[in-house]
Amino acid sequence: MKLLVFILNKEEHLEEILEAFLELNIKGATILDSVGMGSILARDIPIFAGFKNLLQGSRTANKTILTVLPDRLVESAVKAVEQIVGSLEDPGNGLMFVLDIEKVFGLSKAF
Repeated sequence: MKLLVFILNKEEHLEEILEAFLELNIKGATILDSVGMGSILARDIPIFAGFKNLLQGSRTANKTILTVLPDRLVESAVKAVEQIVGSLEDPGNGLMFVLDIEKVFGLSKAF
């Protein structure tokens, strides 16, 4: 089993990504509101206020999607996300990583 974490920079893609996960039989995900470090520095720490000019036009908030899935679905999930947001090699489309899960508790047996 894997934990897929995707930091989505463009919130308007969230619904489409979740629909794609359902089509792949990925039935559960947790979505968190998140903010990048640059936004916090520019907004809340006066010494870094100059970053505001560099960040103009960038998103102030993101959505972080967490989902547990079988190993066999990882590549399909990555491809589905990239079909929606564009290549993850391109800046601004988001950040994704996958971690091994040693044990999981509270997950449906149907998983």
